[in-house]
Amino acid sequence: MTDNWIDEPYSPQSRYDNLDNIEPEFWKKKKLEDMSKEEWELLCDGCGKCCLNKMQIRKNIKFTNTVCRFLDCHSCLCQIYHHRFEKVPDCRDIDISAIREQPRWLPKTCAYWLLDNGYDLPDWHPLITGKAESVHQAKMSLRNRDVVSESRVTDYEDYIIDWSDL
Repeated sequence: MTDNWIDEPYSPQSRYDNLDNIEPEFWKKKKLEDMSKEEWELLCDGCGKCCLNKMQIRKNIKFTNTVCRFLDCHSCLCQIYHHRFEKVPDCRDIDISAIREQPRWLPKTCAYWLLDNGYDLPDWHPLITGKAESVHQAKMSLRNRDVVSESRVTDYEDYIIDWSDL
């Protein structure tokens, strides 16, 4: 661990380069509760949308275009993933309870939410394409979107968005 908590450089594609020990289309055969840690992590498409700050207003979740200060907006991955709960106390773990929480705070394109609600993975998901870049090529990630680091925000209500993929 470095003094500034930033993780070592990581290649998102490395998750999809060798899936020999993973059952093909495991997401169609297993419930989320029955997946291994590796399978669970592979479901994350790397879009970064769960790192958007949200507000609850009258029992509704409103997404903002403000992002956690540790999100790398090019890779759309957390720069301190292995230390995120230590450094960001309100960082949420994506577990079964988070997926089923109401009101829904995960984006409607989230693989965990989709599978838990009876949908299949979208055709741009890296588990379908074999390429980590496919989420960005499909414009389903935060890459190249108008986002603002939370460290520059004072009033989140000024940043509420209504993107169709949230």
